Amino acid sequence: EASTLTAEEKLAILKTAKEVAGGKPVLLTVAEDSTRAAEALARAAHAAGADGLMVLPAMRYVSDARETLNHYHRVADASPLPIMIYNNPVAYGVNITPAMYADLARETKFVAIKESSGDIRTLTDILNAVGRRFALFSGVDDLALESLMMGADGWVAGLVVAFPAETVAIYRLAQAGRWEEARALYRWFAPLLHLDVSMKLVQNLKLAQSLVGQGSEHVRAPRMPLAGEERERVEAIVRAGLATRPALPSL
Repeated sequence: EASTLTAEEKLAILKTAKEVAGGKPVLLTVAEDSTRAAEALARAAHAAGADGLMVLPAMRYVSDARETLNHYHRVADASPLPIMIYNNPVAYGVNITPAMYADLARETKFVAIKESSGDIRTLTDILNAVGRRFALFSGVDDLALESLMMGADGWVAGLVVAFPAETVAIYRLAQAGRWEEARALYRWFAPLLHLDVSMKLVQNLKLAQSLVGQGSEHVRAPRMPLAGEERERVEAIVRAGLATRPALPSL
């Protein structure tokens, strides 16, 4: 919900996360309307103790390749923090291509990619273009196992807020090459993971975590909590998942 938060609120959340993270790294997402605002937030995040940034292209305006690269380089220049590049052309209209990653690879602060194009072929194209220059992460819940199989290093997960043990188990099974066990767990998880791939993913995830006792449904306007048939559908998916929740393999 970054687009509905002020910069001050984002920094307050960052500081709260740092307090409860037990020393684990905390990243702040930079998704601003302008490059100038993104630079300012990157500087403020560093001053507030962020360990890294996840950076999106500037919001609203659909930038071309030259403009997108300029945006990323200027944000990198604004802060010493390491940066995860977030590519989500489906939601934001800007596609960072493998050729563009070859340009970004020259800046050492760019260390990771969150790949959310929805096209599993993109991972192979990135690896062919820049090798292992970046740590690669899947950003689409219902492509996570496929991404791990195709060489992704990790998974920036959504349903983890409601089902953390199962999310971690799939990752660890994949890392161990225990593909049959990973596939079985992933197939059970799939109806829930599909909730992440929706214009209402925020409401879906918050309802799911509320139903398992992990959080609240509160969202900021213009979003509103799910109601009517939409709510009933998500509740049914979550309750079906809980009713058939498998025992996790030993890891």
